Amino acid sequence: MKWKVFLAYSVIIMLWGSAFPGIKVGLQSYSPEHLSVLRLLIGAFGLIIFAAIKKIRLPDLKDVPIILLLGFLGFAVYHTALSFGETSVSAGTASLLVSTTPIFSAILASVFLKENFSKVGWIGSITAFLGVAMISFGMGGSVAAFALGALLILIAALGESFYFAFQTNYLKKYGFLPFTIYTIIGGALFMLFFLPGIGAEISNASVSSTYAVIYLGLFPTVIPYFALAYVTSKVGASEATSSLYLTPAVALIISWILLGEIPTLLALLGGVLTLVGVSLSNLNIKSKTNVRNKRKGYVDL
Repeated sequence: MKWKVFLAYSVIIMLWGSAFPGIKVGLQSYSPEHLSVLRLLIGAFGLIIFAAIKKIRLPDLKDVPIILLLGFLGFAVYHTALSFGETSVSAGTASLLVSTTPIFSAILASVFLKENFSKVGWIGSITAFLGVAMISFGMGGSVAAFALGALLILIAALGESFYFAFQTNYLKKYGFLPFTIYTIIGGALFMLFFLPGIGAEISNASVSSTYAVIYLGLFPTVIPYFALAYVTSKVGASEATSSLYLTPAVALIISWILLGEIPTLLALLGGVLTLVGVSLSNLNIKSKTNVRNKRKGYVDL
């Protein structure tokens, strides 16, 4: 059984890590908004077919507004802001900036859901954002362009953080896969606003960019969620997400091989510092989860 969990972990890390350089390749021919809409529509179409085959029930009508809002923040905002951000930020750096998502999620839960955020959590947050600052100083090129791109990617991380922070009750009600399907489809609906002009862009795009967009829609947008659902069912939610900190490392390696992107030493040190900070915050989150579970009479596997 352990090898299956390891294989699922590998699929998640490789596919999500490959998404960042994949976006770079897609952006060679597609505008950020058209890349994002195509990616989500392809993913949503695949999930609609899967939902029909598995006969996944529709969500309750009263939950639809929240599902649409979370889909908008977690997928429409995330993918659009990330694509725009990667026009001036390297793929590897983008993956490091996105790794701040768990910290944003914990802070949002502390502010809106009144969950306790310990001193270790705050130390981790400060450490991570110091790492982000080091990444910013360590990148070459236009400082203004990089700063704008980095800000957009942090907005993407914040949008995804809202999605993770406020999904708990709906995950319990619907389950991981159905809820993810609802929200991806919901996010894709908001992207229809960007459809005008997409036909001409597809006809003029290079084959490699079009293949990259199709890959992004079918693989990183869909398959990792199925693998994550499997891992979560075997080892618990907190353990399932702990190894995802390897995603930036994979993104950096793939970006170096395929795109020739080589980060500076200062940017790499900033990336390490960011991941250390996120790991500290994750220890805080896991500690709180274990305390809650023990109070309820069970422990996370």
